[in-house]
Amino acid sequence: MILPPAASRRTVLAAGLAGAGIAIAGIRPARADTLAEVKARGELVCATEMEFAPFDFLVNNEYTGVDRDLIDEVGKDLGVKVKYLDLPWTSVLPGLEARKFDFVIAPVTITIERMKRYSFTVPIAEATVALMKRADDKSITKPEDLAGKTAGGQKGTAQVAQLAEFSKTLPKPITIKEYVDNNQSYADLAAGRLDASVNSLPNLGYVVSKRPEQFALVLPPFGKPSYYSWVGRLGKEDQSLTDAISASLVKMQEDGRLATIQKKWFGQSFALPKTVPTPSL
Repeated sequence: MILPPAASRRTVLAAGLAGAGIAIAGIRPARADTLAEVKARGELVCATEMEFAPFDFLVNNEYTGVDRDLIDEVGKDLGVKVKYLDLPWTSVLPGLEARKFDFVIAPVTITIERMKRYSFTVPIAEATVALMKRADDKSITKPEDLAGKTAGGQKGTAQVAQLAEFSKTLPKPITIKEYVDNNQSYADLAAGRLDASVNSLPNLGYVVSKRPEQFALVLPPFGKPSYYSWVGRLGKEDQSLTDAISASLVKMQEDGRLATIQKKWFGQSFALPKTVPTPSL
């Protein structure tokens, strides 16, 4: 066997033992480039939780939503098929780190802490927190009108936390009710037991587009500007896949495909950054 100039006895020994299924502490074989792997197998394996309309949900047991439409276009651009995995949200990011699939297409809010652990694509949607009211409620025309009123949202979410912080800036605090899921909050709003529901702007926009006779957005959004993105693993071998998916998303902005998908699900189109923004959260 002819050794390359940089090869050493230790390197060759490690390679031989690794080939025999024996691991040596401190020596890890280099991983193949993830994008190259995806293209070689002709399939991009993505995970999400299919219970987050309008981004990911099931209709007659068929996966649909914003993310499905977007990732299908990415697959076309990359020349590969896309396989979708439906997992509980608590399993999605750990599964990515464990290399059980290639990429996460669940909407993930870009935050300072998450950027330390994951590689983010350019944004797929705005995630800024907003409020929704009953369509016939004339007493609320802006977020500040919630002073002294009652609003609700899903327990333990960043949206409820930001609502609590916003409440502190008002002359009278907002009474905040927490629910197991957002649908319960929407039901209480419709029944008059709440004055407003809190969630991200695109989620509320979808609800309003489906039930305009019942609900209306309270604009502008009151939360700190933030965005939803998709995520991959950190690491040199994985960055190529994140970069390729980001390039496809930017291409969709430029050729109009993104606007078409936005109008389909949100009833309107909106501009998004073409680079990964520095998070404010």
